[in-house]
Amino acid sequence: MMSQKVTVGRISFTFQDNRLMARCLMPSPKVFLAWSLSLSSLIYHILLIQTFHVQQYLKPGSQRNVSILLWHWPFGHSYSLSGDKCLEMDGISNCSLTDDRSTYLTADVVVFHHHELSNSASALPLHLPRPTAQRWVWLSLEPPINNANVKQFNGVFNWTMSYRHDADIPIPYGKTLPGAGIQGFQSFSDRSCFASWVVSKYKPNQTRTDVYQSLKKYIPIQVYGAWNKKPLPDDKLLPTISKCLFYLSFENSEAKDYISEKMWRNAFQAGSVPVVLGPRRATYEALAPPHSFIHVADFKSVSELATYLYHVAADKQAYEEYFKWHQTHRIKTYTDWRERLCQICLKYPSLPSKKVYQDLEGWVNS
Repeated sequence: MMSQKVTVGRISFTFQDNRLMARCLMPSPKVFLAWSLSLSSLIYHILLIQTFHVQQYLKPGSQRNVSILLWHWPFGHSYSLSGDKCLEMDGISNCSLTDDRSTYLTADVVVFHHHELSNSASALPLHLPRPTAQRWVWLSLEPPINNANVKQFNGVFNWTMSYRHDADIPIPYGKTLPGAGIQGFQSFSDRSCFASWVVSKYKPNQTRTDVYQSLKKYIPIQVYGAWNKKPLPDDKLLPTISKCLFYLSFENSEAKDYISEKMWRNAFQAGSVPVVLGPRRATYEALAPPHSFIHVADFKSVSELATYLYHVAADKQAYEEYFKWHQTHRIKTYTDWRERLCQICLKYPSLPSKKVYQDLEGWVNS
């Protein structure tokens, strides 16, 4: 009887009479116990994640539930997430929102607001294992100039969430919908103010500052906000603007697709004609109701713009043309972060599963 023994690592192979036998060299009891505990913990977490996702697919007669974890609230202002918020607010089913970080391992989507990441008020959970099927979303409603320190997040995020139409989850400040809006809207009622502007962060190097400084030489403009030390509380904002024929919806940055609440809320909801300064006219035409705004770029000079505003203000019929859209359209504004988060669930089935923004900074500044 001939035999030959070969050992590879902790496995011992023995060839005896052309037969192969193997024996595992067992570790010491302490090492074996440590291995067992580590393996048990790993198996538990794998089963936890897999069981959760399998259960979502096995719900009879229902669509797959999408769980969204908001890692930190934008600007520190939190809202209640109790109950089925997406169903209550937008009629969106199978969409759960939470800000409980203990659910991290089972979340389908984790959302990070850029402002808190850029100023180190919050940090990415890079110390935690990232589930394979989990997707991370970069969120910001600010123009590029206000999104600092983006480069450090290249190669981290799967999807973007922004006011831009080319974001994975587009969340504009407002949108135009078919159907009559305000019935019996009185465009000329109680207009004791010619034009107004609400501004908090006034910077001398901005285009809107140059236009304002020139325009105020030709028309009366009532200015409110922190810059002018005339802040308007929320309950006074729209009533004050509504007394003005025009509202200066001047964006702080002329960025791609950036049309903020300055038009959607301040002007449209107050019932004043917005004089807009921001992206090109075609962008406004694609988003705003038809013939609902006056674009600064349509005029060769500020004085020409002022002349046109005086003409429209003096001609009731010309002024009311800017409100005919109420007969065929209405607007919807988005001001609640919960509503915005719910939009993820609508887009989720069609979003690319393997996408990664290797150059997030390049996309943000494009």
